[in-house]
Amino acid sequence: MDRDLSTLMTIAVLGGTGKEGSGLVLRWAHCGYRVLIGSRDAERAQAKADEINGMLNAALVRGLANAEAAAQADIVVLSVPYAGHRDTLASVRDELQGKILIDLTVPLQPPAVRTVYVPEGKSAALEAQAIVGEGVRVVAAFQNVSASHLQKLDYPVNTDVLVCGDDEDAKQEVFKLVEGIEGMRPIDAGPLANAVAVEALTPVLLYINKRYKVQGAGIRIMGVE
Repeated sequence: MDRDLSTLMTIAVLGGTGKEGSGLVLRWAHCGYRVLIGSRDAERAQAKADEINGMLNAALVRGLANAEAAAQADIVVLSVPYAGHRDTLASVRDELQGKILIDLTVPLQPPAVRTVYVPEGKSAALEAQAIVGEGVRVVAAFQNVSASHLQKLDYPVNTDVLVCGDDEDAKQEVFKLVEGIEGMRPIDAGPLANAVAVEALTPVLLYINKRYKVQGAGIRIMGVE
């Protein structure tokens, strides 16, 4: 089916009221995607959508309850704290079937957010695949992107995005979303099992931020043209 992905694809960001999720919403809406913010509270989602629309001077984003947002989307992005990961996925499992789910959740255990934590299921993305089943193509991406950089439209997010997944076509769709944000470059980081390493980089980057008093340390892969 021929279609212009930049104008017709609808992306739902569940947890889109948070810093990382709303930053991605802002960036994708700015480059032409239809974007929905999902939240447990539909009114809170619409309030954040109104805020982003004000920044863009256009009504490009809508806020909905999680299940409704997931049902209306072509691609669903999960951006929630690890503590809410399982419950959120269980609540939208039916709406996700047949779709791509991009999971950017990192299994952190506050207050030790700068220390790597490996959950029972090895990674949040692998746990997501087990929860939603084989009818959903889960891709891990965007875990290592600074929320503070995403929030500034005039700031090119000069970082590589490591993308892990078992479905090659799904990964290609995610590559397009990465490339839609100025400065980002997608890097194929292998199967979904490799998300264990990608997720573990986030607490390392948080440690680097604190140790060197910087904001938004990121990833660059050298030697890849």
